[in-house]
Amino acid sequence: MSRDQILLPAGRASGLVLNLYIGLFFVYLFTPLAVMTVAAFNAYPYPSVTQWKGFTLQWFPALFNDARLMQGLVNSLVVAVGVIAISLPCGLAGALILHRLQSRAAGVLYTLMVSPILIPGIIVGLATLIFWRDFGVSGGLHLAVLAQSSFIASYAMLMFLARLERLDLTLEEAALDLGASKALVLRRITLPFLKPTALTAAAIAFLQSFENYNTTVFSIGGSWTLVTEVGSRLRFGLTPVVNVVGVVFVGLTLVFATLYVVLRAREAHLPRV
Repeated sequence: MSRDQILLPAGRASGLVLNLYIGLFFVYLFTPLAVMTVAAFNAYPYPSVTQWKGFTLQWFPALFNDARLMQGLVNSLVVAVGVIAISLPCGLAGALILHRLQSRAAGVLYTLMVSPILIPGIIVGLATLIFWRDFGVSGGLHLAVLAQSSFIASYAMLMFLARLERLDLTLEEAALDLGASKALVLRRITLPFLKPTALTAAAIAFLQSFENYNTTVFSIGGSWTLVTEVGSRLRFGLTPVVNVVGVVFVGLTLVFATLYVVLRAREAHLPRV
């Protein structure tokens, strides 16, 4: 038997195992979403797919009639916008410093700037609350923005730093040699180069903020976001309205993802001038 004849069955077996693994992965990933979606259309007053009481759409109007959930949604959007406004400039500043700092201190500074990601969210929330309480600042949406920004800015910094590694520094040096100021170089060369990363970092910051629970619940005080409100209702039993929240956001995610793919495909086929 030749060597190729021995390797052929082994290759087929590895391909079969890989396909099986990918299939199980997608089943594990999408089964909870499927169960959640089916439960949102079940007339049973509790989230369930095993106790089917008939198809209904009554939970969708109930979602929009729930004042606390709607206010939580508004609060989540306000906090997310505030986090983007703080995290992106802070992350950009940190990335620019690390990219241009050529000394041993760069490693220490990098560790300090990345460390908020490694700290548990509960600790971040409590530390923020205790720190600002000494200055007379109580919990609220503003404090939730500060608490979330303290670690989300690190994600933005890492994304900007990865993008800056691809920046051709000779472009900046040439602009400076031609008489451009550092502010003009930053505005006309560096920032346009970082624009795609800034958009991606804004999207990541929005999602990180919107779904955050551990940090938010300790810093938001008497207010609430959509996530903290859903978490608080777990103590009293959930209704299918919570499933509707998930269905709505999954649907919006699919819509925006499809639009993104379509727009990118159209841009790829546009003639370059």
